[in-house]
Amino acid sequence: MFSNIFLVCLFVSLYSTGSSFSCKWMTHKFRQYSQNSLTLLDTMGNNSGDAEEESTVAFPNALYRHAFRASAEDRLAFVVQILEEITVLFEEDQSSASWEETTAENFVNIVTQQAHGLRSCVSVRITCTCWSFCMNVCVYFYSLNTLLIQILLKEVRTHLLIADTLVLSVLTAN
Repeated sequence: MFSNIFLVCLFVSLYSTGSSFSCKWMTHKFRQYSQNSLTLLDTMGNNSGDAEEESTVAFPNALYRHAFRASAEDRLAFVVQILEEITVLFEEDQSSASWEETTAENFVNIVTQQAHGLRSCVSVRITCTCWSFCMNVCVYFYSLNTLLIQILLKEVRTHLLIADTLVLSVLTAN
């Protein structure tokens, strides 16, 4: 799920570099950082086991279509916002996640550097020209965070029910 977002972000940013709007950082560093973040994300995914939950949060295809039609500066603003939202998502307490803490920290650092580097490529302060466009990105990532919490609660509930059954089996056996 997150790798899809990164692939789209990478494509949006590479599409931006092909236009008349470019920046040395985007040309020389973004792709390297993006590849590193995808590698770390794959590493974290490989360590998380096979328990894949079906996503109930729709991928924001309309937002990406809108971003592709936007100006170069607005495309960068969109990518920066995506990267910042991903950072927030992974900065949340992930102590229950099965990936290594240092891998997650490296991932957050790289994504933060990507956002910072892209932000440096824009001459004015990055803000989306259409507030609802930016709000939709925030709402999507909030929904992802809510989904993660719901999955966690569901799993904890399952464990508590099994623990209750195990204790009951001990009580009834005596």
